[in-house]
Amino acid sequence: MNAVNDHDAPYHAHIYFEHSQRELADTARALLRECMTSGKIPQLLFVGRPTEGKAGPHPIPQFEIHFTKEALPAVCSFIEASGFRALVHPLTDDDLADHTTLAHWIGTPVDLDLTTLDPPGFNQGVARFGKSDF
Repeated sequence: MNAVNDHDAPYHAHIYFEHSQRELADTARALLRECMTSGKIPQLLFVGRPTEGKAGPHPIPQFEIHFTKEALPAVCSFIEASGFRALVHPLTDDDLADHTTLAHWIGTPVDLDLTTLDPPGFNQGVARFGKSDF
């Protein structure tokens, strides 16, 4: 398991939005991309595309961002100020724990489909951390 206390431990945030909030979500994504390219949020590494609906365990539209623990306070502050709800979690080799016991919710939690998650020891998240091809 990754040491989630390490300064450079990998993290994700899944930022959820309703269909009616799509324009606001696009604005938030654009602001996060600017924070990434400008270095305003250090160690923000990736801002993903929005989904239109269910994707993996996430039952509603969302987009994800990848960052290291160093950026955790800035990322959480940004999400809290945006008003969106989000699941923030480390990437370890236990996908289920990442999305449950190790996770932090901002706003009202979303009921996840936990049956889609990798079993412990088989999580593909760490290997793909920071890549834009998924």
